[in-house]
Amino acid sequence: MSNLCIIPARGGSKRIPRKNIKPFLEKPIIAYSIEVAIKSGLFDEIMVSTDDLEIADIAEKFGAKIPFLRSDVNANDYATLADVLIEVLTQYNKQGQDFKNICCILPTTPLVSNKKVNEAYSLFLDGTFDSLCPIVAFSYPILRALEFEEDNLRMIWPEYIKTRSQDLKPAYHDSGSFYWVRSKALLDEKTLFCKNGSAIILSENEVQDIDTETDWQLAELKYKLLYE
Repeated sequence: MSNLCIIPARGGSKRIPRKNIKPFLEKPIIAYSIEVAIKSGLFDEIMVSTDDLEIADIAEKFGAKIPFLRSDVNANDYATLADVLIEVLTQYNKQGQDFKNICCILPTTPLVSNKKVNEAYSLFLDGTFDSLCPIVAFSYPILRALEFEEDNLRMIWPEYIKTRSQDLKPAYHDSGSFYWVRSKALLDEKTLFCKNGSAIILSENEVQDIDTETDWQLAELKYKLLYE
């Protein structure tokens, strides 16, 4: 199988302090990502990439491994997710361990289910893709988007001003929950959105960006709707 799950969880969260281990309903939010990885049955190793000893301790208690700590250079506000994953692969390679496929599950995605991780993995393999991620449709067609030009409101794409919204092509955005990628493609292209990449579509109920306390409360409500 040769699959590695990486859960990136640095300690320096700004908008919600200690976000990655803040209690979500009955346990630290990172525990949900670890448990999803374990329940999927897909991984030879499940590890948390962190620079924070408290996060490391909590992650180990819920079943993840911490074979090494994240470097300072990849624990700042400017390191990309790809940078973090490449560092992890490099460290494992130094220890003589190689993994064919990587699944990165974000630590603040409690709405993710192991069913979706497995579904994405099957599509990832069946389509022989180099990367695959969950996406969600914009709730309103982006081709009807507006912007200000100085004080005047205008359409960004005025050619669609008379087009019915239901006739416009749907557009999607990254759900920011998890990613599958082949190790070789990640090292070669240094991105989680490879040229030979695809996606699965999630519903809005399965996705919640968590940047504020209100977002946090919405995520808890969605979790109860989905799983309780």
